[in-house]
Amino acid sequence: MDQGIDFFFGNRSHAVKFVEFVAKVAPVRSRHNKQLVSHDPKSNNCNYKYTFSVEISPICREDLICLPPKAAVSLGNLGPLVICTKVTNSIALLDPFTLTHCFLDADQYWRSSFKSLLTGRHLVEYIVLDVEPASSEINVGGSKCVLADAQVARVSDFGKNDTIFSIRTHLGHLLNPGDYALGYDLYGANNNDIELDKYKGLVLPETILIKKSYEEKRQRKHGKPRPWKLKSMDMEVDNSRGRGDQEKTNNEYEEFLRDLAENPELRFNISLYRDRDYQASEIASVTDGGDIPSVPLEELLADLDLSDVEMGDDGMRE
Repeated sequence: MDQGIDFFFGNRSHAVKFVEFVAKVAPVRSRHNKQLVSHDPKSNNCNYKYTFSVEISPICREDLICLPPKAAVSLGNLGPLVICTKVTNSIALLDPFTLTHCFLDADQYWRSSFKSLLTGRHLVEYIVLDVEPASSEINVGGSKCVLADAQVARVSDFGKNDTIFSIRTHLGHLLNPGDYALGYDLYGANNNDIELDKYKGLVLPETILIKKSYEEKRQRKHGKPRPWKLKSMDMEVDNSRGRGDQEKTNNEYEEFLRDLAENPELRFNISLYRDRDYQASEIASVTDGGDIPSVPLEELLADLDLSDVEMGDDGMRE
């Protein structure tokens, strides 16, 4: 939520544990205060109201960032245009043109805090016309990357113009001619960023690709069920909300499930369970789009069924 969320706890220690938990999963800065509520002069007992204020970094995975000059120098002249590849209690940044990467912890981030230049809502779909690898495969922060020179065109330009962009991308190990990819359109974007103005003479690339898109192949498999499900993240949509808000929530949840299937790093701390209603024969009949990333069967946990069979006279059930 834009203005944040308020949590109320009956015990101060519970609030402290919650603040510590948030600090482990996201770059945050916090401060606390206390206010006297009541004072008993006879027993000299005081009741305080404790308030903890926690600010979470707005940087998200797949965001395009323009690093401030001081931050770029402190990180070994990284960037200045970088991609956020992972967010935990630190921020993983990748230079898509040199495959240089680094980790920015919470203290480093808040020392020279910055915002995203473009976010996932600004992603544009491209079609890959040609790809030529420019380097060998490199392991970057646990993920494989290959620099490549590519020619791409916006899908929205088909039938309107013949604009083609010649770019360099870090997705050379994934892309082939005819594939689709999602990226940021710096050629047509109107960027009013303070950090960009600090780099005089900086030539912006026309396009920065972020990830491969499987939407075209998913449409061919439309209606096919997933062999897995999330038990701990069931959707609960408030009926009082508008239809547009409900559709937006459903779309965001669906996009989250797709990201889980495509990125093994996102599934690291999430338990996925086999869906007993899933029909394997339906997938076997699909002959197109077989290269869409999916969750391997060995990662799925079988359901734990508790039957009502009594174990003798002691009343125990298994």
